[in-house]
Amino acid sequence: MARAMFEYTKTVLKKVSFNSDLFCKELEKALNMLLPYEIKELTIWIREFTANKPELYACMYLIK
Repeated sequence: MARAMFEYTKTVLKKVSFNSDLFCKELEKALNMLLPYEIKELTIWIREFTANKPELYACMYLIK
């Protein structure tokens, strides 16, 4: 079940990536919901996903 939530989170983040405010809100929700090892995986995925999307860099402060 937890893995499904991680995949769902990635899907949601992809869909809202057109708006940095929505992306930040969904990222914050995900960080509160996911397990610690999933957050590490999500951090890696987000860095790769936002590599060519500078408008989403503002949300990186949420990831410590």
